[in-house]
Amino acid sequence: MEFVVKSGAAEKQKTACLILGVHKKTLPPSATALDSLTEGYLADILKRGDLDFKPGHSLMLLHSRHATVERLLLLAMGENDKPLTEARFNKLTGNLTSQLKSLNAREATIVIEDINVEGKSLHWITRQLVEAVEYAFYQFSQFKNDTGKGPVLKKLTLLADRKNAEEVKAGLAQGQAIGNGRNVARTLGNLPGNICHPSYLADEAKALAKKHAKLTTKVLNEKQMSDLGMSSLLSVSAGSEQEARLICMEFKNGKRGAKPLVLLGKGITFDTGGISLKPGASMDEMKFDMCGAASVFGVMNAILELDLPINVIGMVAAAENMPSGKATRPGDIVTSMSGKTIEILNTDAEGRLVLCDALTYAERYKPEAVIDIATLTGACIVALGHHTSGLLSNNEPLAEELLSASKEAMDRAWQLPMGEEYTRQLDSNFADMANIGGPAAGTITAACFLAKFAEAYPWAHLDIAGTAWKSGKEKGATGRPVPMLVQYLLNKI
Repeated sequence: MEFVVKSGAAEKQKTACLILGVHKKTLPPSATALDSLTEGYLADILKRGDLDFKPGHSLMLLHSRHATVERLLLLAMGENDKPLTEARFNKLTGNLTSQLKSLNAREATIVIEDINVEGKSLHWITRQLVEAVEYAFYQFSQFKNDTGKGPVLKKLTLLADRKNAEEVKAGLAQGQAIGNGRNVARTLGNLPGNICHPSYLADEAKALAKKHAKLTTKVLNEKQMSDLGMSSLLSVSAGSEQEARLICMEFKNGKRGAKPLVLLGKGITFDTGGISLKPGASMDEMKFDMCGAASVFGVMNAILELDLPINVIGMVAAAENMPSGKATRPGDIVTSMSGKTIEILNTDAEGRLVLCDALTYAERYKPEAVIDIATLTGACIVALGHHTSGLLSNNEPLAEELLSASKEAMDRAWQLPMGEEYTRQLDSNFADMANIGGPAAGTITAACFLAKFAEAYPWAHLDIAGTAWKSGKEKGATGRPVPMLVQYLLNKI
């Protein structure tokens, strides 16, 4: 989608579709001028009750007498002139993007200042609107011969007063970067496992570095990881013909010597469960088990586009979890890079096995903080459903920063507790720890496992098992938590 910021009177615009936000009792200045031009046309329509002012409703007018616009789309802003709540704003953007997708026109214009959200700036409103449009217009059709008819709309103009134009442009820039990054993550997540394997992700990281001088990519192969003692990570890829990779994308655009922030993504490009084989139903969705890694790629693309003055390391622990004669068995004991030994009671709890060695490797960057992102536990879906990501941390200030970013980005997370009482569930008779802690508090015990390898720095864990993809009719990767993480990095500047 092409976005343009423009200043000028709404009633003078020559556009295929002019989009106005209207209240039941009062018309905004943009609509008032247009109403006068059309001899009270808008006021008459609203008076008749043709537009339902419940959240998320709109009315398309195909003929506006005496106006220069071909179509007029009225967005319901409420019964009175009070600002929208975030929930109502979400419904508004959902309706708007649906209307734009079905619009038989190549361009449209929206009066961005008509939209007022409680406690939010015009910058925030613009950014969220642009993100919503980018998300809605995304298509993954590269494997279809008949792609069908896509949206006609190619350009959206944001109309704003000249004094607010720079604020709108800033919001647009962030919205596009986050939207583009999120769609990068969605594409990687949607790719099938026979194409998107560990080597594919490594090649994508190398290609990204070739495009950007400030980004350097390093990739460790299995021989190099073995030399470092990463037996935990390598135990996951043991049953696969696809070799594991540890990918490190180093973006150095901050102050020289400033400690970097490390984002670590779980990159299980397909998860059969290994010897602890998953049920066949919906196993195809296990291509989404690398969505944590995909989100790291999405964030790196976004911060490169924004050229943020910050040092960030994007790490991906990539492997494929397959059953074979070489696969790790339940009951096997491996030694992690940290030297801690792990009894593998369930090979389907593999994400923590690749992440723990990567967390140890991250120490060499002397990071300010490390955040891992993983589709780690089905228990998180039981706890939080598909709306909210799980957050656990060994550092309360870091947790608060992420929670604040999640609220600001409308990419919600919820903090779960940690403690010794949960860590004891990982006790093993034969090794330093087991890789599972039983059925109770599965999300928490998984984080407690990871915390044992993140004692050298502030660390947070995002469990996105419930938010990384959708099933059913809307099946596909969501690109979460790219908005939250980019907002977190923006807040660090």
